[in-house]
Amino acid sequence: MPPAFDTPLLFLIFNRPDTTEQVFRQIRAARPNLLFVAADGPREAVPGEREQCNETRSIIDKVDWPCTVKTFFRNENLGCGPAVSSAISWFFEQVEEGIILEDDCYPDPSFFTYCQELLEKYRYTNQVKLIGGNNFQDGIARGKGSYYFSHYPEIWGWASWRRVWQEYDFTMGGPAKGDAFHELQGLYKSKEEYVYWRDKLLQTKKGIINTWDYQLVYSILMNKGLAISPQVNLVKNIGIDNNPTHLSLRDSKKNLSTHTIVFPLKHPDIIVDQEADEYTFLQIYSRDPRRMYRLIRENGLKNFLLFTFSKLFEKLNGQKAKGAVQL
Repeated sequence: MPPAFDTPLLFLIFNRPDTTEQVFRQIRAARPNLLFVAADGPREAVPGEREQCNETRSIIDKVDWPCTVKTFFRNENLGCGPAVSSAISWFFEQVEEGIILEDDCYPDPSFFTYCQELLEKYRYTNQVKLIGGNNFQDGIARGKGSYYFSHYPEIWGWASWRRVWQEYDFTMGGPAKGDAFHELQGLYKSKEEYVYWRDKLLQTKKGIINTWDYQLVYSILMNKGLAISPQVNLVKNIGIDNNPTHLSLRDSKKNLSTHTIVFPLKHPDIIVDQEADEYTFLQIYSRDPRRMYRLIRENGLKNFLLFTFSKLFEKLNGQKAKGAVQL
């Protein structure tokens, strides 16, 4: 029997017992001493969702190792943005640092030790804000360390500290002006990269995009923080297959595998790897026409059109409800 794992862990679940069960098996193997579990409430308008939520929550009853379990199960549905952000706030009200896993983020066993070691190492380094579990570099080595520093906080499995979440503001504060993000211009290698993030953050600030993670990106960047990315991918998303909504990530990440990071970790200097960030942007977020061609080639024209029209519908609805989007 492996020793218990000392770092607190927050498990975010909802209505997917299949993926939740798979991720829970990895948590069970790690045997954390302290497990927090949070779940949004079911949507009354979705038939059968209450039963799915109850089945998903029952998986936590399978904890069979020495462990303190704390739950935050909502009766009403708040939606992705408020539910997840409030759950993370609940977590960091009780612990100084910890790991966050969603119900579709499947970690390699080495992910837990990697997070625990780096949480301790950078506990008092204010510039370091987040420890990510993802690597989207397609095998390209970035420096000689076991990880590199980035402006991209990846949240398919991550770890952080209370000190960082205390800087988080779900509303992103202040008026939603187009020039609100001019301070970010010097962070990126290209204007396209800056414009992309300016637009996403502005739409989130206006409430057009309902999420919680763009606010985290905003908080980290505006507080001059950096994120850590491992040299190998430690967490894969097992919930994006056959879902056109996630086509932008399915592009090159649908077959993303996990690897084991080598210990002892080699610690690099705290300097952003801009080449790595640019590569991540071009592979996942860019509007470059070459990427559109790749989306069609790898996912099929039907899925590409479903994705495109779903995004157009979201934008039109957002304009109608919230006012014109500034692009």
